[in-house]
Amino acid sequence: MPNMSLKKNEMPVQDPRIRSGNFDEVALGYTEEQALDEAERCLNCKNKPCVGGCPVAIDIPAFISRIKEKDYEGAYKIISESSSLPAVCGRVCPQETQCESKCVRGIKGEPVAIGRLERFVADWHNKHSSGAAERPAPNGHKCAIIGAGPSGLTCAGDLARMGYDVTVYEALHLAGGVLVYGIPEFRLPKEIVRREIENLKALGVKIETNVVIGRTIEVDELFGQGFDAVFIGSGAGLPRFMNIPGENLKGVYSANEFLTRVNLMKAYKDNSDTPIKNSRSVAVVGGGNVAMDAARCAKRLGADNVYIVYRRSEAEMPARKEEVHHAKEEGIIFRTLTNPVEILGNEHRFAEGMKCVEMELGEPDASGRRSPCVKADSEFVLDVDCVIMAIGTSPNPLIRNTTEGLITNKHGCFIADEHGLTSREGVYAGGDAVTGAATVILAMGAGKTAAKAMDEYIKNKK
Repeated sequence: MPNMSLKKNEMPVQDPRIRSGNFDEVALGYTEEQALDEAERCLNCKNKPCVGGCPVAIDIPAFISRIKEKDYEGAYKIISESSSLPAVCGRVCPQETQCESKCVRGIKGEPVAIGRLERFVADWHNKHSSGAAERPAPNGHKCAIIGAGPSGLTCAGDLARMGYDVTVYEALHLAGGVLVYGIPEFRLPKEIVRREIENLKALGVKIETNVVIGRTIEVDELFGQGFDAVFIGSGAGLPRFMNIPGENLKGVYSANEFLTRVNLMKAYKDNSDTPIKNSRSVAVVGGGNVAMDAARCAKRLGADNVYIVYRRSEAEMPARKEEVHHAKEEGIIFRTLTNPVEILGNEHRFAEGMKCVEMELGEPDASGRRSPCVKADSEFVLDVDCVIMAIGTSPNPLIRNTTEGLITNKHGCFIADEHGLTSREGVYAGGDAVTGAATVILAMGAGKTAAKAMDEYIKNKK
């Protein structure tokens, strides 16, 4: 009998008073009993509106039906037909604005907790399955992937399943891209990422780390080495700044640097090679998920006060509501309708205060978003000794500058068609390298689209 409860099963989480002092995962995952109960809320709609909201088109009702039957491995296989990283997506994808936003149950209550069920299935598989993936028969063709982030890994996995000899080139010393350097351990344990990557390796995907395309080797050289097509999934790792006075002071970080030190280099450990200065009071400028991640990390590193400084109201914040809720529970202070104009420094060139102005929202623009403007005579100084800029990123220009014929837009993003094809024959691109900073699942969707197009291109070229 369907479960007609209007509310989702709550996700078990660590107590905020405890978790704000550790880097252990905050969300603990559904028990089997909770997963079965939540699965019964799914009505198995005939037209499957939730599938239309998923960027990788997972057959959501089908995998939930398998949960109802307690066939968790069968559920995992259904998800894996569309997603190369189910344990990741179940944790960090904004399901509330994608698949769950289309759920019929959401009309008169809360939608089915699709993301939580996906996580349950993936975690069950990782805990109970020991069988290696079956490696497809080779088709005699090679593809190169630039970047081992969500789009690159997805593209690599799909191509490997088609029989291609796939090599992924990663600039850092560890594969995973933003999954390992950007998203904190308490939201996405790195062991989860490692397992997902091992699953891809079992399909035959080769990953070469410490390879900087444009320096170590160039795109044209890859074709010279016999690759039939190249996919660029190099992300958007170049941080943006506000260009206000004081941004070059000590104690001022880009969110990319701060999170990379914490997540990839383990700055929170006593023996870290890249420690972060102990800060008493931290301001994080921005209102997205990256800002929430940086603020929550700063709190865990021991700061007494951590502020989110955002020039619009909380209603306009692009961060997931869940992340905002968790940040508030952990004691993060929200200073909305506030904008920095200068970072103040002391005689030793350390940050020592941030001059801000209060903002107010004007009339909505053509997109419906209300633009902020400065409130008169509202200047004040926020007492901080560390500032983290989390106001966006753009792609690194290295690949563009070392590859002839690759066209980018004014933001440095590669221009690609709906199939991921760039201005160069045989060169495809997707994820943040094309869209600018976006979500993991959208990057994965772009990787899937490009893999299909690359396969058709190579077949037609024979």
